Amino acid sequence: MPIRTRVTEMLGIEHPIIMGGMTGVGTPELVAAVSNAGGLGIIAIHNAGSPEEGRKWIRRLRTLTSKPFGVNLTILPSMGKPPPYDEYASVIIEEGVKIVETAGSSPKKFIKRFKEAGLITIHKCVAIRHALSAERYGV
Repeated sequence: MPIRTRVTEMLGIEHPIIMGGMTGVGTPELVAAVSNAGGLGIIAIHNAGSPEEGRKWIRRLRTLTSKPFGVNLTILPSMGKPPPYDEYASVIIEEGVKIVETAGSSPKKFIKRFKEAGLITIHKCVAIRHALSAERYGV
């Protein structure tokens, strides 16, 4: 039996359950299982290994579910060359993803870009101060 809340209506899901992007296990198969069960599955695009492999994962996910899903962009500090976050963001937008979850460091650089592309943007936070900062950035 579906549960109606502001979150379920905004995300187009049946149950107010969101599987955040998870390093290592946030694969198309797990995401599809969560979405097909009525929650919101979120793929961790960096698990794919590269932006173009991430594009393939998004396309594979679409063959596994017709339900809403999201894509996680985890932004982490790096000792060396950082991952190609801008390229991952471009793939998310180009593939017509409707829901994006950011996590890790400040999402400020990406929020305007995602909003302009019409994406529902969620920022996964570990502290209230991070949530307040994300709110100021437009999440």
